[in-house]
Amino acid sequence: MTHDHASTQDPSPLAWPTGFRAYTGHGGLREHGDDISIVTSDQPAISAAMFTQSLFAGPAVVLSRAHAAAQNLRAVTTLAQNANVATGRQGAENAAEVVRRVAGILGMPEDEVLIGSTGVIGRPLPMPTIRTHFDEAARRGLAAFTAGPLDVARAMMTTDTRPKTAIRTVGPARIVGIAKGVGMLEPNMATMLAYVFTDAGVSPADLDSALRTAVDRTFNCLSVDTDTSTSDTVAVIANGAAGPVDPAEFSDALADLCLDLTRQMAGDGEGATKLLRVTVAQAGDYKQAKRIAKSVVNSPLVKTAVYGADPNWGRVLMAVGKNTDDTDIAPSNVTVRFGGVEVYPEEPKADTLGKLVDIMRRDEVDIAITLGLGQAEATVYGCDLSADYIRVNADYTT
Repeated sequence: MTHDHASTQDPSPLAWPTGFRAYTGHGGLREHGDDISIVTSDQPAISAAMFTQSLFAGPAVVLSRAHAAAQNLRAVTTLAQNANVATGRQGAENAAEVVRRVAGILGMPEDEVLIGSTGVIGRPLPMPTIRTHFDEAARRGLAAFTAGPLDVARAMMTTDTRPKTAIRTVGPARIVGIAKGVGMLEPNMATMLAYVFTDAGVSPADLDSALRTAVDRTFNCLSVDTDTSTSDTVAVIANGAAGPVDPAEFSDALADLCLDLTRQMAGDGEGATKLLRVTVAQAGDYKQAKRIAKSVVNSPLVKTAVYGADPNWGRVLMAVGKNTDDTDIAPSNVTVRFGGVEVYPEEPKADTLGKLVDIMRRDEVDIAITLGLGQAEATVYGCDLSADYIRVNADYTT
């Protein structure tokens, strides 16, 4: 990823770009704390969005996919703690009612509202408490829209341990991103819930291209546990309030922001104690590089070795070698390094093993593999696998 002046972090306090405002409130989805959020633009906007390809995509995804097609989304509402998935016709009707109520509060067409829903699968939304909440929100109107990006990021959390936000500047414009997701993360077209808001002036075609490029190299390079969510959504809304920006600089800044959010999610993976970064270089093409890197980052044996600070490069070789369709990979051409220290084919000397253990104890562990086939390279992000991952997910609905 190229880092330059076009994708610098904004040193100012985290606030929405010009023309955006937000609301959070408690709708009874969780016992305590805000669990419903709305972010909206005060003026018409353009948008781009990508969604899960899961065969069990939830009503929120189905409805939002239809609304996103016109590329004029103007608002996003999110319900946390309940995915509203596998809930039948009633689930679809409930999602539509939520959108209808949000559109009414904002005074905009329903098809300009995107809805995200995240949490437990297979349970109906608690509509009586949600209706009561929206009745009160409608009474208060836009005067209640005083929430900042951190407030919305917190209201979106399920098993996350911390909110995830990022900000970048490009020319006169700002780009603010919020995300949630620490489990059921193995993307396909998107991952988790991630929303980006900007006052940059860009064309719909450039916005869509920038998002797809960013997702391919960031969110689609993230995996915690190989499980593709039913609710994955990523969207960007641009209202142009800050004026036009260079499309290439905007694309770079958006990708840099998405990489920031990707790293935050990987580091906060359920039960995670370390960020795991796997780079595969000298691959035949980018798809091969990413496929092999994903094979390593998703290996339970590699992940547990990282958790235990065990520099077991044999497990990395196993994870590469199980890609039996990649017949062009030859062991004699492969190299493996942990934190820059070669472990294969040049086996470390005894005095180097202690250094390797120290490398594996770091908060961020880097594994680099070269295949000796070409010039393509990919980096993917994940985390270690601890006993806490099992505890979190064994007790999730009880």
